[in-house]
Amino acid sequence: MIELSSNLLLVAFILYIVASFVFAISVTGKRWGKRDEQAHKQRFGSIGFGITIVAVLAHASYIITRWIGQGHIPTSNMFEFIAFLAFSIAVAFVIIYLVYRVPILGAFAIPVVFIMIAYASVFPRTVTPLIPALQSYWLKIHVTTAAAGEGIFAVGFAAGLMYLVRTIDQSKNSRSRRWLEGTLTLVLMLVGFIITSVVFNAMDYKAEFELNIDNTKSVVEYKMPAIAGPQNAVLLSDSAMKPWFDAPGWMKGLNAAKKLNTVIWSVLSGLGLYVLLRLLFRKRLGQLLQPALSDLDPEMIDEISYRAIAIGYPVFTLGALIFAMIWAAEAWGRFWGWDPKEVWALITWLFYTAYLHLRLSKGWIGEKSAWLAVLGFIVVMVTLVFVNLVIVGLHSYAQVG
Repeated sequence: MIELSSNLLLVAFILYIVASFVFAISVTGKRWGKRDEQAHKQRFGSIGFGITIVAVLAHASYIITRWIGQGHIPTSNMFEFIAFLAFSIAVAFVIIYLVYRVPILGAFAIPVVFIMIAYASVFPRTVTPLIPALQSYWLKIHVTTAAAGEGIFAVGFAAGLMYLVRTIDQSKNSRSRRWLEGTLTLVLMLVGFIITSVVFNAMDYKAEFELNIDNTKSVVEYKMPAIAGPQNAVLLSDSAMKPWFDAPGWMKGLNAAKKLNTVIWSVLSGLGLYVLLRLLFRKRLGQLLQPALSDLDPEMIDEISYRAIAIGYPVFTLGALIFAMIWAAEAWGRFWGWDPKEVWALITWLFYTAYLHLRLSKGWIGEKSAWLAVLGFIVVMVTLVFVNLVIVGLHSYAQVG
C-alpha cells in the first residue's frame, strides 16, 4: 500500500504539471484553426480542468492508500502534511474554478500545488510509529482543517498575485513594482530550494558531522553541502565540502545548523534562478508575466481573492486555533504555551483578521487588498518553512538535508 501510495502521488504530481501547462496555453497559446480567442480559452481551460480533476483523484487515492498502509491519517510529519496541504490547495482551486471559470487562475494556482508536492519530497517519507503527542483523534481534526484553511488561502494568494501582475505599471520605477519583483523572487527561492534538494539527493550527497552536546556525542548528516556548519563539530566525511562558517550559538538543537543551511541554500538558489531568468529574457519577472493577464478583469480577480480568504478564514480559525487549543489541553495540559508554531498560527490568524477588517470596514479593495492576500500567504509559508525548519519547539517534526 505504501509503495502504491507513492506511485499515486507521483502520478498526481505529473498531472498537475501537465494541467499547469495546459492552463498557460489557454491564455498564451496561439489560436488554432478558425476558433476565436474565447473558444481557444474555453477549450484549453476545460482540458486543463479535466486533467486537474484526474490529478486530484490520484492525490486523494494517495491519501487513502497511505492511510490504510500505515494505519493513521497521513499528516503526522512534514512530508505528509505538505502533501496534504497541496491536496487542499487543489481542492480549493477546483471549487473556485467551478464558480468563476477563469483558466489563467489555474496557471497560477496549480503550480503552487506541484511546488508543494516537490517541497514535500525533500523530507523523509518513511512510515514511522506516531509519537505519543500525535496519538489522538485530534490529529485528523486539527491538522486537516488547518491545512484546508491554508489551502484556501493559497488560492487567495494566487488571485492576489495575479491582480498585482495585471495592474502594476511596469514602465514606472515605483515602490509597488519593486515589491512585486521581490515577492516573485521569494517564490523562486522556494522553487530553487526544491531544485537544489532534488539535485543533491540524486547525487546521493552526504556529509557527516560529529557533535558533542552535553557530553553526549551525536552525528548529524547533511544532504546538501554545508555552508553553515554546526558549532565545534568535526567533519567526518573526507570528500565533503568544509563549512564556510559555524551557525550562531543562539540556534539550539541537534539539527539547528542543518536547518539554517537549508534556508541559506533556498535564498542562494532562488537568487540564482532570478538572475538566470533576467539574463535569458532581459525583462523583470512582473514585466514577463503581465502580457498573459492583459485582458483579465481586475475586479473579478480581486473578488476571487477576497472570496477565497473569506471562506478559508473560519476554516483556519477552527483548525489552527480552536481545535489546536483543545488538543493542546489534552496532550500537554494547557490550552496555550507560546510554542513557536502556536505563536505563528496566531500571527497568521491576526493577519487575516486584519485583512477582513480593512477590506470590509475601511474599504481596502484592489491593490491594497491584493497585497494583503499575498503577504498573508507569505506569513503562512514562513510558518511552514522557517518555523518548522529553523526554530525548535514542540511542533518540530521536520527533518531535511
